[in-house]
Amino acid sequence: MSDAGPRIEISIECELWSSLGNVDELAEVAIAESIRQSRVRLCPGAEISILLCDDRFIRALNLQWRGCDAATNVLSFPVPGEVEAAPALGDIAIAFETTAREAEEEGKSFTDHFIHLVVHGFLHLIGYDHQNEAEATAMERLERDILAALGIDDPYRSTLVGIAE
Repeated sequence: MSDAGPRIEISIECELWSSLGNVDELAEVAIAESIRQSRVRLCPGAEISILLCDDRFIRALNLQWRGCDAATNVLSFPVPGEVEAAPALGDIAIAFETTAREAEEEGKSFTDHFIHLVVHGFLHLIGYDHQNEAEATAMERLERDILAALGIDDPYRSTLVGIAE
């Protein structure tokens, strides 16, 4: 991993994101902690692209690339190959309206939920997934650790409480 960390390019497709203000700093902090906690080794100067869009845009991406005709909170598009050697890790797209709605429904701040989605998207870029229970458990555990280090409550706590009751 380069001491300088990866280059993060943020594109804002939806003006609603301007209300967050410091998206660059939030994304950098989230990705830096994700790198530290995951212990992933990256190619020096590796690039990550983050697209901040609206539900309409992410719905079109979701339909085109996953065959799902619905908006979602975050999509990740990892570049194929070994992460350690990749000059570009891939793209993350995050939808404003879905992020805002989920944050409100789950009683989270918008900023905390945004950071969680950046972490989640980044982990997909470096090879984590949740296609089965074992993968989901490992990925969620790492997300919890990363977010806790950033002072953010467990994003899966309400899910666990609901299961336990």
